Amino acid sequence: MQQNNMTNQTTAATSEEDFIMKPYIDWCFKELMRNPNTRRGFIAELLKLSPDQIGNTTILENELSKRSEEEKKGVLDVHVLLENGTQLDIEMQVVYMHYWDDRSLFYLCKMFSSQLHKGEDYDQLQKCVHVGVLNFTYYKNDDICYRKARIYDEETGSLYSDKLEIQVLELPKIPKEYHHPDGIIAWMKFFRGGKKEDLKEMSKGNSYLEEAYEDLMEMSQDEEKRRAYEARERAIRDQLSLQRQAERTFQQLTDAQEKLEKAARKIVEAERKVVEAEQKAAVAEQKAVEAEQKAAVAEQKAVEAEQKAAVAEQKTAEAERKTAEAERKTVEAEQKTIEAEQRSENTQGKLSETQRLLETVRAQKDAAHEQGRKDAVMELYQEGVLNLEQAASACGMSPVDFQKQLV
Repeated sequence: MQQNNMTNQTTAATSEEDFIMKPYIDWCFKELMRNPNTRRGFIAELLKLSPDQIGNTTILENELSKRSEEEKKGVLDVHVLLENGTQLDIEMQVVYMHYWDDRSLFYLCKMFSSQLHKGEDYDQLQKCVHVGVLNFTYYKNDDICYRKARIYDEETGSLYSDKLEIQVLELPKIPKEYHHPDGIIAWMKFFRGGKKEDLKEMSKGNSYLEEAYEDLMEMSQDEEKRRAYEARERAIRDQLSLQRQAERTFQQLTDAQEKLEKAARKIVEAERKVVEAEQKAAVAEQKAVEAEQKAAVAEQKAVEAEQKAAVAEQKTAEAERKTAEAERKTVEAEQKTIEAEQRSENTQGKLSETQRLLETVRAQKDAAHEQGRKDAVMELYQEGVLNLEQAASACGMSPVDFQKQLV
């Protein structure tokens, strides 16, 4: 038990010795920027000037109080005035912020316009630079960790004005292979933080970073500053936790909305299919009605055809009856002729007369038979049982002559 207590105490002591503040915590960053040399060295890299050209810098403390509400959200800026009148608004942003580009542009314009007071000329305006040091990736479509934005003429490509400038430093994009002690990337690596020995190694060879490292070590050992740092770190951690929770909630809402939209699309598709099915059923029903109507018409025509056939059969039977009657009369005439011939045999003296009478009777018989047959054919023709060609052929004459007989 005693040995465990000693081990825990040793571990705690070792942890205390290894502790060093993270420069990307905005409170710590602001404290580092209070050192004029650290401030001068960092700004020299931002403006691509030597530290001697930068000269003295002044923190405009009175401007910081205007953002007290933003400090609660994780924004602490350092407003710096250079000897030549140039102003820089440097922000360390820990928590991801939407519309950072619009926000930085807004504060740049606000800083630029606030230079003039009533009655002053525009030639009093000096260069203003907004610097955003981001401990998150804002521009996700490239791997550029350090960028500058200025106003250029679209037609000529020339710089329109050098008095407005935005710089964005995205710490998560720092290339791992960069190990040079100078340059803006060296400062970005230092702000990104790390273990005590790593930060010490990063600062070697750069006097301004070395001084920043010494300040960082001193602050880390100061109990009061450490309490302020840890309070700020907890606040940022809570803010990040709330942001992640909000993002998860938003994602859940987005997923739910997508599911609702998907379900709505399925309902619309199902309704469309139902409508199509109903339309197809209506078309099929209409076709069935039309088919029934056609079947009824066909059945009616079949009945009419049967009726016509029956009428034709009746007419044919009547024609056959008339033909039979004509043939009976012809038989009777022949009988009478035979009887006459028999009587003529008995009367030899009247042979010539009998022969004459016989020829006459035969002629009458043939004429009567032929006329009877023609009358029957004409009657069948007039009743529509026979057509013109059939009737003319039955009478042994041409259609034209047959028609003349009808007149």
